[in-house]
Amino acid sequence: MNIPNEPAAPAREKGTGSMTQQPAERGEQAVRAFIERFAAVLVQAGMPPMPSRVFAAVLVTHSGRLTAAELSGLLGASPAAISGAVRYLSQLGMIGREREPGSRRDVYLLLDDLWYEVAIRRDQVLAQWAVAAREGVKLLGPDSPAGHRLADSQDFFEFLQHEMPAVLERWRAHRAARLALEQDTA
Repeated sequence: MNIPNEPAAPAREKGTGSMTQQPAERGEQAVRAFIERFAAVLVQAGMPPMPSRVFAAVLVTHSGRLTAAELSGLLGASPAAISGAVRYLSQLGMIGREREPGSRRDVYLLLDDLWYEVAIRRDQVLAQWAVAAREGVKLLGPDSPAGHRLADSQDFFEFLQHEMPAVLERWRAHRAARLALEQDTA
């Protein structure tokens, strides 16, 4: 099976042994292995396994777009598993969905500047965590051991919130410079 959106593997010539793999086949196997390794890193960070695999699969395609059927075939997963994974990733804002023109098939795609968008959403979560920690400090008292821990947590969340806009702006400038350089060398 070929990786969707990737060049097809050349047909084997008659007489070539099945013990040796053609370069395109080794490349396809390497891509599949990478999908699983990248997914494993995401799982270690707390993402569920199937959404991790789906995200990694979309990430490695040249187009950054796959249909549910392509994902199912590539990952050897059921349509129900793919559906649940894309729903999860969509809720996190890690992938988007478009309808193929003239078709009823949805295409799942990476969002432009994906990690920036994820960081923006994380900043919103930090704000909620800071409010919750602040409420805990008030409830438990700032002088209690739990109150101290919650105050430290609140301070950390607020620190990250304060620093995040500058970090994201530096990222935008860095990315723009890199893209301009790539454009100049293309």
